[in-house]
Amino acid sequence: MSAAACAALSAALLALAAPALAGEGHDHGNAAPAANSNGPKRLPDGSVFLPKPAQRQLGVRTMATVDAELPRAVELTGKVLMDPNAGGKVQPLNAGRIEPGPRGLPNLGQAVRKGEVLAYVVPSAAPIERSNQSSQLVELRAAKSLADKRVARLKELADTVPRKDIESAESESASLAERIAAIGGGLATREALVAPVSGVIASAHVVAGQVVDARELLFEIVDPSRLRIEALAFDPALAANVGSATLSIGNQRVPLEFIGAARSLREQALPLGFRAQGAALNSLAVGQPVRVFVQTKEKVKGLAVPVASLMKNPANQTIVWVKAAPERFEPRTVTTESLDGISVAVTSGLKAGDRVATQGATLINQVR
Repeated sequence: MSAAACAALSAALLALAAPALAGEGHDHGNAAPAANSNGPKRLPDGSVFLPKPAQRQLGVRTMATVDAELPRAVELTGKVLMDPNAGGKVQPLNAGRIEPGPRGLPNLGQAVRKGEVLAYVVPSAAPIERSNQSSQLVELRAAKSLADKRVARLKELADTVPRKDIESAESESASLAERIAAIGGGLATREALVAPVSGVIASAHVVAGQVVDARELLFEIVDPSRLRIEALAFDPALAANVGSATLSIGNQRVPLEFIGAARSLREQALPLGFRAQGAALNSLAVGQPVRVFVQTKEKVKGLAVPVASLMKNPANQTIVWVKAAPERFEPRTVTTESLDGISVAVTSGLKAGDRVATQGATLINQVR
């Protein structure tokens, strides 16, 4: 082979080994590669294509709906109250100065037992009153001394003095001793503030050395597992149509026991009383506003789905995502009614057997 032929072959091999470059204006720079067509995407008909790996990654869960006769419910605004049989208030009978109890002044949230001393109140009296009591105490002590001497003399003459005179003198001496003890105790005794029930300290309004008035609220004690719920109904007829009631606390549903309704309106609404029990109430505080769902005795035909399944479409309509195929979800416009705070009753837009997304519905709704 000639030298010219070898040079031409070498040039051809180098041209094949060199990378091919796009023309100016036709390269893509450092842009990311094109998206995979098998990823989550919104289809032209509004449904969402969601592959199985993406469903597991997003934690999507579904449930089959069941047609049933559900109670018609009404949502009311309520408030947490103290159970009068499981809570109490601590108020002094006399004005005075606060002194800590055996365990010091209780802290908020501290557990206390019934009969436990929480604090002491040293009664306060005007100087003139204390001086009058002190002078009266001195007079009683002097009279007691004379009565004791008289009893002693009469006992020495027991053979000549009637027995009734000796007993009368002894009774007078004992009476004076009790009066001295009563007045002396009134000057030195402090009032003990005890817990009326067992529970936890809900509120405390004292510090050491504070001067308080009589009947001033110092401590509130509640049992967090036993509370009252008061709801306001603007339809007085609802009081005679209460079937059951529930309280929604996060993802937990607490059943309520209907106690009764008031017989007078408050701000044009009728107060309804409910009793609640359970460990889930520990997260509630007295006075906290809550939502109460009252199930009436009337029934409505529908399908129960979790509240977390309800979404909004661009037209602000309420929708749920139904699993139409293993990897495809369809939006369904629905109408709902309140049920118990955790679930709602779908009255139209679904049929029995539809698999509704209960977890991950928010992420499905965001797929574009």
